[in-house]
Amino acid sequence: MSLSRRAMIAAGLATAAAPAIAAAGKGRSNAAHFSLAYAPHEGSFASRGGLLEQIAYAADQGFTAWEDNEARSRPVAQQEAMAKALAQRGMTMGVFVASMPKWADFRPLLGSNDDAEREAFLADVRSSVEVAKRLNAKHATVVTGFMDRKLPQDIQTARIIDCMRRAGDIVAPHGLALVMEPLNTRTNHPGVFMQSIAQGYAVARGANSPGVKILADLYHEQIQSGNLIPTLDACWEEIGYIQFGDNPGRKEPGTGEINYANIVRWLRGRDYGGVIGMEHGNSVAGREGEDRLIAAYRAIDKA
Repeated sequence: MSLSRRAMIAAGLATAAAPAIAAAGKGRSNAAHFSLAYAPHEGSFASRGGLLEQIAYAADQGFTAWEDNEARSRPVAQQEAMAKALAQRGMTMGVFVASMPKWADFRPLLGSNDDAEREAFLADVRSSVEVAKRLNAKHATVVTGFMDRKLPQDIQTARIIDCMRRAGDIVAPHGLALVMEPLNTRTNHPGVFMQSIAQGYAVARGANSPGVKILADLYHEQIQSGNLIPTLDACWEEIGYIQFGDNPGRKEPGTGEINYANIVRWLRGRDYGGVIGMEHGNSVAGREGEDRLIAAYRAIDKA
């Protein structure tokens, strides 16, 4: 695609987004702010319109943060429009994914004998720095790849620590932290390398970088290990970001077995001021489900 063609597309996106940006920036929230920075995402309020309209609606319901796993793959003009909409409503940008795994191929293998996949991962990290600056994001999600069945886990761990240390050296000077997400293998992601917050703690301590922390997704941790509050407490120094989602089903709090009111109470006791990603779907479709989502977060926020 030619440069002029790209410029025309970007200009068209920016022009098309202008009315939505104006709507997103109009007025102030019409509901009390939540006490913690819960972050919806595109799709949380799908009935309200496109991305920018959903941001505006979330702000009007009292949400003060937003996250977008897909932000890195969006056109620059759309990234800029989103950043502007968030800034106008005083909302914090949460995570985006800095390097998307190839889920169907069970790649990358960051602990393997082949440097090529580590170098490709680090190239993604480098290119994500500009995305983070554009979005005013302070955290970006990474997955530490899949297990190499041919190698001892200890060797893979050492190589992944080295890789993450290099990644931290890339992002830390820019005020960005990569948050490694442990994933469950029992329901969603068989074969991944990092499967628990405790394992993430070991890698983060080994990397020893302000640019490398843990994303504590409590849905995944509940499935894989449980014992949520003691685990958070033991690993707190290396946790950079938190995500909610109930189990089973990965829907809003109150639909499963996790006592999120107690989690919120514990986080408040820790004076946690970071973003909490709403990394889940809605249990009911349409506007009824969106109302139920808001009510669920109001309920736990009263803890």
